[in-house]
Amino acid sequence: MSAHSNSSHSAPEADGRPRTVVLLQYAGIGDLIWHIPYFKAVAAQSQLGRITLLAQPSTLARHFLGAEPWIELVIDHDHRPRRTEKRKGRHAGFSGMWRIARELRQGRFDRIVLFSGRPSRGLIAALSGIPQRLGFGYSKLQRLFLNTPPYIERYRGPSLAFYPEASAFAVAQGFCEAPIVPRMEPPAEQLAKMTARLAHLPRPLYAFAIGTSETYKQWGVQNYADLACALIADGAGVMLLGGPGEVALAREIEALIPDKARHALTTVTDAPVLGSAAALQVADFCVGNDTGMVNVAAAVGRPSFVIIGSRPTLDQDPQNMRNVTAARLSDITVERVLGLLREARHGANA
Repeated sequence: MSAHSNSSHSAPEADGRPRTVVLLQYAGIGDLIWHIPYFKAVAAQSQLGRITLLAQPSTLARHFLGAEPWIELVIDHDHRPRRTEKRKGRHAGFSGMWRIARELRQGRFDRIVLFSGRPSRGLIAALSGIPQRLGFGYSKLQRLFLNTPPYIERYRGPSLAFYPEASAFAVAQGFCEAPIVPRMEPPAEQLAKMTARLAHLPRPLYAFAIGTSETYKQWGVQNYADLACALIADGAGVMLLGGPGEVALAREIEALIPDKARHALTTVTDAPVLGSAAALQVADFCVGNDTGMVNVAAAVGRPSFVIIGSRPTLDQDPQNMRNVTAARLSDITVERVLGLLREARHGANA
């Protein structure tokens, strides 16, 4: 079992709450961020106030949550590696489902909470032999493997379904009374480091979340370079934010920035994920592709503009998340995004 543990599996006899494992179906960082408040709510009703979390490695759940006091264990669900990894997941296919179910059986859990409507996840729960099995249950097939209603209806609105369905499920099962807007606090030491690292940049500081898991979500190097130049000309600072996979992309953008504007530009691609979250909290605004870090920016309380095109919108945080939509991603111009950012800046100063 690939995991990080905060404590042993033992629990005081007096704690009658169920020992709980939670499964997250989805694979992205944003998916994880949207679910964090609901995972905490489940933990509050679980043995020792903790849960074990089963999540795909691409969510970076261990990096984001491994040190949280309400997390006992993080287990990698190696179900569907990203296409760029060019390998088969250890838990892929029926044999993989049986393998992860066997690992869960070893945990001696009383309850499994599936943030999923897929029958395959219900089958994993049933194969694990865990007594209480909760899931969305909006398909009759998944309900065959579940035994703890109520269930929810499939979301059919204009937003991306993940957050509305997680919210409906958490409320229906009594983990919370109403939908919870995702929020997170980066560690104080990471915040101190990033405050010092970014102190030389002009204000306001705009973070560009330049990465993306799929090429069709990428707004483009030239667009980001042109937007950076315009914001710097306005007297602002710009931070290109990504991970190790965005080093080359950041260099391409930097190469298009004139020398006279370089003083107001910096790149952060070497920080741990919680360091990137801290950098976003130090910034004043975030703009970027439909990527996990735009969701992190909103979760740390920064107005965030996601260049999303015609895909379902991200509506989990009406206060901080703004969707920039169009029939095609390529229809979204630098001038339009610049106008939105200027409007937000002036609104913040009003």
